Amino acid sequence: MATFRKKPVVIEAVQWFPETLHPGVWCDLEGPDADRPYVITIHNQRAYLAPGDWIIPEPKEGLYYPCKPDIFENTYERVSP
Repeated sequence: MATFRKKPVVIEAVQWFPETLHPGVWCDLEGPDADRPYVITIHNQRAYLAPGDWIIPEPKEGLYYPCKPDIFENTYERVSP
């Protein structure tokens, strides 16, 4: 069987904490998920955030996906401050 390496790609990302302001983070004020912050994904679904999750923009502007810190650390390395 052949082996493969993921192609390097540069992304933008921000680590989210409750005090972090981000234009893609939403929070309902009513209902069963009140006060649970989330982002809207490329599939128009809610992806709920936990403190420390990374927010990565999708190719389509205004959509994002979250990435858990351990997965982010194993997948990406910093290329600029």
